[in-house]
Amino acid sequence: MKGVPVIDADQVAREVVQPGQPALAAVVEAFGEQMLRGDGTLDRRRLGEAVFADPAARRRLETILHPAILGEMGRRIESLRRRPHPPPLLIAVLPLLFEAGCEAMVDGVAVVSASRREQIRRLRARDGLSRQEAVQRLEAQMPLEEKTARADWVIDTEAGPEAVDARVETLLAGWLSADGASASPAQEGSDCGPANA
Repeated sequence: MKGVPVIDADQVAREVVQPGQPALAAVVEAFGEQMLRGDGTLDRRRLGEAVFADPAARRRLETILHPAILGEMGRRIESLRRRPHPPPLLIAVLPLLFEAGCEAMVDGVAVVSASRREQIRRLRARDGLSRQEAVQRLEAQMPLEEKTARADWVIDTEAGPEAVDARVETLLAGWLSADGASASPAQEGSDCGPANA
C-alpha cells in the first residue's frame, strides 16, 4: 500500500497452521485428524463448518489460534520497529481486533464498512459459502455498528471505488504527515489499524 508495510492477520493465520507448525498440531489434537487433507494441510473449509456451527468449538479454536497469530504479528511489528530506519507507518489488518482485545497493538483503528447484505454477498463470493455459512461467520463477530462506533476512522466501501480510494489517500496522507492533523479521528471503516513504528 504505497510503500507502507502491511501485516495481514489472515495471511499470518494461514502461515501459523502450515504443516509442522505447533498451532496446526494443537488444532488436530483439539478437533481430530479429519481436519487435515490428504497432504497434511489444514482443511479450512471443514474446520470452518465445525466451529462456526458451535460457539464452544469456535472459542476453543480461538484459544489456539489467537495467541499464535497475535504473537507472530507482534514479532513482525517489532522487527520493523527495530530496523535502523523504521517505517514511519505500518498497517496491521486485524479483522478480529476488537474481539481479540488487541487494540493496544495499534495506535489507531480504521474500520471498513459495508451493509450486512453486501458483507454476505462478499463472503459468499470470496469463500464460496452458502448464505447460512456467511451469516454464521458474521454473527460470530462483533456487530459492525459497534466496531464503527469504536473506530477512529471509518471507510465506507459502498461509496464506490473512487470515493474509497480518495478516503484511503486522505487517511494515508494524514497518518504520514508530521502532525497527523488531516487524519484526526472522525466518524465518517476490514478492520485495519495503523501502527506508528
